[in-house]
Amino acid sequence: MTRRSLLAAALMLFIAPLAPAIQAAAAAEAAALITNLGNRALEVLGKNATPAQRVARFHELFREDFDVPGIARFVLGRYWKEATPEQQAEFVKLFEDYIALVYSGQLAAYSGETLRVTGSRPEPAGAIVSSEIIRPTGSPPVKVEWHLADRNGTYKINDVAVDGISMAVTQRSEFASVIQRNGGQVESLITMLRQKTRGPTSP
Repeated sequence: MTRRSLLAAALMLFIAPLAPAIQAAAAAEAAALITNLGNRALEVLGKNATPAQRVARFHELFREDFDVPGIARFVLGRYWKEATPEQQAEFVKLFEDYIALVYSGQLAAYSGETLRVTGSRPEPAGAIVSSEIIRPTGSPPVKVEWHLADRNGTYKINDVAVDGISMAVTQRSEFASVIQRNGGQVESLITMLRQKTRGPTSP
């Protein structure tokens, strides 16, 4: 065995026992991010905020903690490569506006709920955090699973599954249906998003 091979083997023997601890620390970091994000979202996006305030606040949270470009590419699916660079850039912006408008409106129904992280586990490219939204009415909690990817040493959310339903996959299916109904033209989806996001509550 060469000197270089011996050094590599020694490093592996040193690093291997640390791997579970490193993974556990990464999962804990992801869980802390979700706890902070979830409770901030429920607090600032509740019934006391105006529609315009909710949209603006959702934009802030979305940009800070979500992998917006990555999610946008995923939900456009195979049509991403068919779009021009100009269409891609406009789609990413309109997608963010659309998500902020739709989900900030849905969160308006929440009042007094809290988010509780129930577990986290490392994944090859990031981590998955399990949580529950606890309702003050005593109704069954909503189970939410957060998928996070490591982006240059920082965790970014790239999907959220509510009661087992992936929001990214659902959105991808809806957008693909719009494009397919309009002759496979990406511009048709962009036009729809322009119309959906135009209004007094859009930023």
